[in-house]
Amino acid sequence: MVIYILLTVLAGIGTGRFFLPPGWVHYLDRIVTCALVLMIFGVGLDIGRNRDSLKKIKQLGWKVLLMPLSVAVGSLTGAAAAKFILSMPLKEVLAVSAGFGWYSLSGVLIARLYSVELGTTAFLSNVFRELIAFILIPVLAGYVGKITAVAPGGATTMDSTLPLISKVTDTQTALLAFMSGLTLTALVPLLVPFFLSW
Repeated sequence: MVIYILLTVLAGIGTGRFFLPPGWVHYLDRIVTCALVLMIFGVGLDIGRNRDSLKKIKQLGWKVLLMPLSVAVGSLTGAAAAKFILSMPLKEVLAVSAGFGWYSLSGVLIARLYSVELGTTAFLSNVFRELIAFILIPVLAGYVGKITAVAPGGATTMDSTLPLISKVTDTQTALLAFMSGLTLTALVPLLVPFFLSW
């Protein structure tokens, strides 16, 4: 799966660089959105038909929040440690990390609230998080455990990385991933301004 993902990304880069007519660029966002919606619909169908997984999630109750909170704490702790390597203020590294992979919002939000430079850093950092997640998810699912495959995606586990998680794990893990991504997505617009206000 990792090889397919890397080859697809490389094929996309090559096509975009050498073959895509300039007039088609403004259609890309719509095409990507439609493809993503279709994939997520397929995952939703799989989750909906597996009633046992839904019952297990209901039985977990509030414990379903432990996964996204663990991912959030791990992401922010990693960022705090990176502060010493990057020589950046703590509030900046925490704000960038609090994007949890949601590059389109975190980059714009930080650019408007703080600075364009840090907004660009947030955008690139969270794009790389998503790309790395696409590589790590199949590896973690195969060699470490299904549940650990949810962590790298952060907020993207409710959309772009959800189809991959669904493919390499099972329906219950995909449902947990969706709940985790949903929770982290809700935290982004709260945590980013909070850290920047320090």
